[in-house]
Amino acid sequence: MTRLHQLEHRRHSLLEIREIMGSMKTLAYMETRKLARFLEAQHAVVRSIEQMAADLLSFHPEILPAVEETTPVFLLIGTERGFCGDFNHALVRHLQAALQDHHLPGEPRLIAVGRRLANLVEEDSRACTLIDGATVAEEVPPLLSRLVDELAGLQPGHGLVSLYCLAHGAEGGPRMQRLLPPFQSLSRGGPRYPHPPDLNLPPRDFLIELADHYLFAALHEILYSSLMAENQQRVAHLEGAMDHLDEKLSVLGRQCNALRQEEIIGEIEVILLSAPGLEEPAAGRGREVKGGDGE
Repeated sequence: MTRLHQLEHRRHSLLEIREIMGSMKTLAYMETRKLARFLEAQHAVVRSIEQMAADLLSFHPEILPAVEETTPVFLLIGTERGFCGDFNHALVRHLQAALQDHHLPGEPRLIAVGRRLANLVEEDSRACTLIDGATVAEEVPPLLSRLVDELAGLQPGHGLVSLYCLAHGAEGGPRMQRLLPPFQSLSRGGPRYPHPPDLNLPPRDFLIELADHYLFAALHEILYSSLMAENQQRVAHLEGAMDHLDEKLSVLGRQCNALRQEEIIGEIEVILLSAPGLEEPAAGRGREVKGGDGE
């Protein structure tokens, strides 16, 4: 295979890779548009529940249980697929920094979501559960069901747990959020209304029921936000890779053109060198004809 054929074969391979990357980028961008609609609705649900809890606690602050030192469980939301830069490595670095800055009681337990993240923490003795992650928005509800089952399974062996969730937000960057016990971060302002809410349950029972709904809604929001950030990083990562491929393709194109010109010049030189040899037989035949006319 000539040098030109080798370069053309490589250029063709890179063009195919670029087409695949372009398709992946388009799919990731379409997923961000779809997730934007999910997130808008989910943000509204979570904010509504938090406001409801804040209103309740403004009239009944005594029903909020005191924070107890319990087994810390860290839920890490990573990725199932690649092509998203240092998305998963950033989570691991943020987790290590958080564990060094905070002295937590007992041995922390890790729940890692996403195969790419699981590959980074599977050797960690604190990793108790590795769960396959979601690749599209439609896979979030079944993933959430598996997470709830895993959290429920931790209760018998560890009792009450403090649940911390570490995930990328839709705005980018890892963010730590404490989900259990719930409503600990709500502001303790005064009542917004002159009369307490009219409840059909005792305030403490109502808060417990509200906490279940809050955990479910907050996990939905976190999973959607993480998937949004993942696809945004994938789009940016693929754009950079495609730009790099375009530069390589441009260089290969110039090299192929130069080699073609060299081959064409070589063929022209061969033709020019063989031209005098082509003219001699024609001249000989002319003399022979002329001699025949003289006789």
